[in-house]
Amino acid sequence: MLPNVGDVFSGKVVSTVPFGSFIEHPAGAHGLLHGRQAEVGSSVQVKVLAVDAEQQRFSLELA
Repeated sequence: MLPNVGDVFSGKVVSTVPFGSFIEHPAGAHGLLHGRQAEVGSSVQVKVLAVDAEQQRFSLELA
């Protein structure tokens, strides 16, 4: 289940890539926090910027 645009949640950092970090939503989906390298395993407060239901992905920013 994907979150809605504007949702704010605390998620766990599951991996990092050169262009950002993947954050796990409490429902289990993973979204991308662009341009931020966060420590894997840490918890971050994020806000959903955009949702692509067709591709099953979403973009995040720090809340």
